[in-house]
Amino acid sequence: MKEFTKEYIEKLNQLIESKDSEQLLELIADMHPADIAEIVSDLDAEEALFIMQLLDDETAADVLVELDEDERADLLELMSNEEIARQLEQMDADDAVDVIQELDEEDREDVIKHIDDVEQAGDIVDLLQYDEDTAGGHMSTEMIVVNENMSMPDCIKAMREQAEDMDEIYNIYVVDDDNRLRGIFPLKTTITNPSASKIKHVMEPDPISVKTETPIEDVALDFEKYDLVAMPVVDSIGRLVGRITVDDIIDQVREQSERDYQLASGISADVETADSVWTQFRARFPWLLIGIVGGIANALILDGDNASWQTYLPGMALFIPLIGGTGGNVGTQSSAIVVQGLANGSLELKNAGKHILKEFGVALLNAIIIAGLVMLYNWIFPTNPDNMRISHLTSMAVTISLFSVVLFASVFGTFVPIMLEKLKIDPAIATGPFVTVTNDIVGMLIYMLISTWLIHHFLGVAV
Repeated sequence: MKEFTKEYIEKLNQLIESKDSEQLLELIADMHPADIAEIVSDLDAEEALFIMQLLDDETAADVLVELDEDERADLLELMSNEEIARQLEQMDADDAVDVIQELDEEDREDVIKHIDDVEQAGDIVDLLQYDEDTAGGHMSTEMIVVNENMSMPDCIKAMREQAEDMDEIYNIYVVDDDNRLRGIFPLKTTITNPSASKIKHVMEPDPISVKTETPIEDVALDFEKYDLVAMPVVDSIGRLVGRITVDDIIDQVREQSERDYQLASGISADVETADSVWTQFRARFPWLLIGIVGGIANALILDGDNASWQTYLPGMALFIPLIGGTGGNVGTQSSAIVVQGLANGSLELKNAGKHILKEFGVALLNAIIIAGLVMLYNWIFPTNPDNMRISHLTSMAVTISLFSVVLFASVFGTFVPIMLEKLKIDPAIATGPFVTVTNDIVGMLIYMLISTWLIHHFLGVAV
């Protein structure tokens, strides 16, 4: 991205306010569409539309693709359907679908009717039938396709004809007479095998491909696993229908990472800093409410055992934050590792039992060390120096509770995202307040039960 100086921005704003189209166009004429999009994103919708209308349709289309969804949606509301249609004609079909999906059903149909390029309109209609979270919803139909029975001269001729309307060429796809994918024809082969009788003799057979209904998360894993820049997409019987390029996958991975991060932070919807107060409130309040419920539950637990622990082991209150905080941290760590493993494919559900056992081993080591350190602290700095018996009981209660809480939190934090994945629910939810609040409540219950048991058995007090 280009860095814009303060003077440049001030001059730009002055030209926009004065509606000086000629100088404004001269100022942005040689800029990359991504840089223009950065400028447009800082303007209100009407000012952004003024700049967009100065650009030629091809540049305006590129800028529209580069804008974030919310900014693009605001701009589309001010544009006529005819303007939108003209810019869609300049885009790849997959980018056009991303844009048109932000319109309501009625406007979609009207925009498509205004697209003069019948082939482009047909491609858009075809792509709209696929779920946006699948390979079909992200693929592009623009690609170079040759028949396996072509000779090298015929193949080169076909490649030249098809390449005229393409911006990027990654692979040449080889199909049979029924349009079923047979292989990939590297451009290098045209140099190394210029006299090949048929393409099928020099192509790379059985290329890695995905089906239209494959979840886009799985497609991203294949791109990473095989170091791909493009991948063919086939239908249920193996016919070539499109391709997915690495830029589409990068966008998808970024969006998924943002969603997972927000879920882990206790935000239940995809929000941006520019969203309204009400939108952000609705996304954030539900998890805060769950936290309040958890806090009230903890208060009730403490109140129920108030007479016993406050009277006989008053030093226990000092360690309540330690019990709750440690359980929440341990649970969040465990669930985060599982969510990451499920996301990048390093953890499969069939190996879930093995991972839970491994996590239990890690938890056991953590529990022994953490509980041991706290016990050592309590022996060096007793909570009640005047009554060492009470101090030792407090130390026992804290040590045993910490040991138990760490074990529970680790296993619970591992188990929950695995179960959510089996139930087809986004496991990233587990790394947020859900695990933290649950571990707080269970940790407090464990703490109170152990302290009550110790008071009853060692002090002979009926509680």
